[in-house]
Amino acid sequence: MSSPDNESDYEDDAFDFSGNDDDEDLDEETLFWQLLLLINPGDEETALHQFGRFRELREGADDDGEAIDTLQEVIDWTSGYRVEEGDTQSFIDSIAQLAARWNLQVDWGVEDPTDEEFLQSVDVPELMSTAHDRLREHGYTVWNRDTRDDTFAGWITLRRDDETMQAVAAALGIDIRPGSDAF
Repeated sequence: MSSPDNESDYEDDAFDFSGNDDDEDLDEETLFWQLLLLINPGDEETALHQFGRFRELREGADDDGEAIDTLQEVIDWTSGYRVEEGDTQSFIDSIAQLAARWNLQVDWGVEDPTDEEFLQSVDVPELMSTAHDRLREHGYTVWNRDTRDDTFAGWITLRRDDETMQAVAAALGIDIRPGSDAF
């Protein structure tokens, strides 16, 4: 299976994150838009819907909470995952749902990944590493971000966008790693 061609979705709006584009002063909102385009490869409609919801929630917020937490709320189970530390079943389910967007299934290395014995024998970082390795074979990267608590959260992008993903996350102050190296 080949990766979707989503370059047209954001190539025209792409920014030079290497610091060579002095004319562009990227604000946080623009960076979150770029992030949404990256985590929704080939699906600008979903990115646009999520961006609208993100802006709506940020404008209506009583406190000045973390923008990444608002984004995570908007993308959960559609373009991103967030699970508790020991919730291996939810992690498998969320990755399966995310991978299904590209008609992919993750081979977890067992016949039945919902088997209770299997779920108790693994942890989320181990499953994240497996998902990362399997999806890399199809041109995708599983990312995880530092949530600073007992949860695991992240998203999936096209493998060819790895450098751009790292640059956008760095510009937003989001600490990310490939799924092969969980926090």
